[in-house]
Amino acid sequence: MADAPEGMFAPIDAEMAAIGQLLFYDPILSGNQNISCGTCHNHDHFSADGVSLGIGEGGVGLGPKRVTLEGPDQIKKRIPRNAQALFNVGALEVFFHDGRLGASPDYGNGVNSPAEEFLPKGLNSILAAQALFPMTSQFEMAGNPKENEVAGAIHDRIDMAWPILAKRVRINDTYREMFAGAGVEQVSIADIGNALAAFMDAEWRSFDSAYDLGTMNAAQVRGADLFFGEAGCADCHGGPLFTDEGFHAIGLPPFGPGRTRRFDPMPRDVGRMAESDALEDAYRFRTPSLRNVALTGPYGHNGAYPTLEGIIRHHADPVGSLDMWQPEMAQLPSVPWLQQADFLIQQDVREMARVRAAIDLEPQALSDAEIMDLVAFMGALTGKRSIHGRLGKPEAVPSGLRVD
Repeated sequence: MADAPEGMFAPIDAEMAAIGQLLFYDPILSGNQNISCGTCHNHDHFSADGVSLGIGEGGVGLGPKRVTLEGPDQIKKRIPRNAQALFNVGALEVFFHDGRLGASPDYGNGVNSPAEEFLPKGLNSILAAQALFPMTSQFEMAGNPKENEVAGAIHDRIDMAWPILAKRVRINDTYREMFAGAGVEQVSIADIGNALAAFMDAEWRSFDSAYDLGTMNAAQVRGADLFFGEAGCADCHGGPLFTDEGFHAIGLPPFGPGRTRRFDPMPRDVGRMAESDALEDAYRFRTPSLRNVALTGPYGHNGAYPTLEGIIRHHADPVGSLDMWQPEMAQLPSVPWLQQADFLIQQDVREMARVRAAIDLEPQALSDAEIMDLVAFMGALTGKRSIHGRLGKPEAVPSGLRVD
């Protein structure tokens, strides 16, 4: 098995990873105790969920089969962005599609995050900080402000809910004993974040693909030559993780609820600009890693393309692909009361023009055969041991709640 480049990952803490495995699948960390991290990043779907835009809090089931409850508990919108796979996540330095979390000196705690100076102390990695934020998202794990004390606390200030969640874990006998065995006596939200990060980091490290082992077939070799050469893919997808962790506008067709802001209720997603407030960052999104990419469709920040061939063709001809894209290509779980608005943004002529105008990509004249060779090379980045994880999905969790 090929090894990751030296220094890319922190040493594995097996005891904390074992705790993190349980917490990752335990709904105890959600406001209504009905959804976990593993619901949208599930082993059954290679650490993602297999849909373009998922159903978060208020749903039942997994991936394409996940449905939403009706009546007073029905969801008000889909998750606005595609659930990213978690392979080699312990080596990343920038998180979320818009990069709103990463290393920074700005707030005196080493991290730029939505919590700013209120981020808890004691987190031992950027990944541990990232693990805390799905818990604070209304449509992911927190729920609506009037439904539970966690969501209500977040409505006051983003960090107010974390002590409530930490107490739930701390008063559970099994978790308390496991943390004590790992040297943690008074469980805080930082300890929970550290455990989740230890699990995600250890579970999905992947450097044993055909590319790593030098066992690519002829089509994969041709695809690699294109990828690193004439096609220019490695300009953005370079390095051992196949990402520059930068931000690029590629003109993906917009749909869904968008990532709206309080002063901008339009169902659009301006990407990095929402974090930086810089106009030049409009419609730019973080470059995803391509490790195990053949397993983790749909593709793009909103899951616009169901196949690798589709997303590669879009990169080769972004304007043409944007014009030819059809709503049927989006893989959206059925939510009848939202479907009328799912593609409303496509009717906004000015918004669609702005998306086109921002495109960074230069068209590439690739033949059908070359595109299929690139698809083959993407398959050569699939690891072996990591694709189903190492600890896997637990059969039960200490809270006794349902494991998705």
